Amino acid sequence: MIKTEYSEARVLELAKKSYKSEDAKFDIIPEKCALLVIDMQNEFVKPQWSPYWVPEANRRVPNMKRLIQHCRKKKIPVIFTVFSRTHQYLDRPSTLPLMPSRFPGLDIDQSSFFVKGEVWHELAPTDDEIVLHKSSYGAFFETPLETILKNLGKDIVIISGTLTNYCCSTTARQAYERSFKVVFGSDVTAAHFPKFHEMELQVLRRGFAKVMSLDELLKVL
Repeated sequence: MIKTEYSEARVLELAKKSYKSEDAKFDIIPEKCALLVIDMQNEFVKPQWSPYWVPEANRRVPNMKRLIQHCRKKKIPVIFTVFSRTHQYLDRPSTLPLMPSRFPGLDIDQSSFFVKGEVWHELAPTDDEIVLHKSSYGAFFETPLETILKNLGKDIVIISGTLTNYCCSTTARQAYERSFKVVFGSDVTAAHFPKFHEMELQVLRRGFAKVMSLDELLKVL
């Protein structure tokens, strides 16, 4: 038996490669795919309306629109998620208000945010598309998403939306843990800062998802 020496330099070289350039080993079969459009709602997309606005999400809208339209044309189900007022807000982690992400020190009335859960008008769902109202970051948390996907016969989920490093990546991890194959769109997702976006893509590439650009996705779908 040949003994392989794993020096620090060697293991870090292997790790770097898996973060930067390796690829998940599964084929994308369009008939087995569903597209998730995560939280592209007014609170995150409508310019200058709320403290939760993600400017980069606006810039991703044209790409997301192309992907959504392509999936509709190919009969790939499109499922939207939104935050809204469900069950008097009692169906979500009780620690949520303690997080800095809720801007507890900001002296404004937030009662109008995350009530209706309206998808940004440029990406509006059609009448026959599912809009899933969720209560936490991941789209599988306390929702029927897994059952919906299984009833549709889909085991590959394509993830788009915002935020890359919160709701989108949490959903990717939850899908992976449920044995779904995950495709994460690199330029149909958005974070506050490019650095955080790129770092999250690298983590997802190494352990949770196949990371692909819009052009790559359109080609295989």
